[in-house]
Amino acid sequence: MSKAKFYHAGCPVCVTAEQEIISLIGKDNVEVVHLGSDKGRIAEAEASGVKSVPALVAPSGNVLHINYGAGINDLK
Repeated sequence: MSKAKFYHAGCPVCVTAEQEIISLIGKDNVEVVHLGSDKGRIAEAEASGVKSVPALVAPSGNVLHINYGAGINDLK
């Protein structure tokens, strides 16, 4: 099984969601991508269907928008 990807921007909502995701599915099963500090991966997140962060992209490709922290355009 490939890893899920969790995209976030470092805000308090995102950090809390990151901790919960890791608690639920395990650190080895998720790649955490901080778009606030790794802006080069914003296009990747958009191509995956991420519209806002925090968001979890499941190995199946389904995007789960967890809560509204910031729109993807706000991160550009």
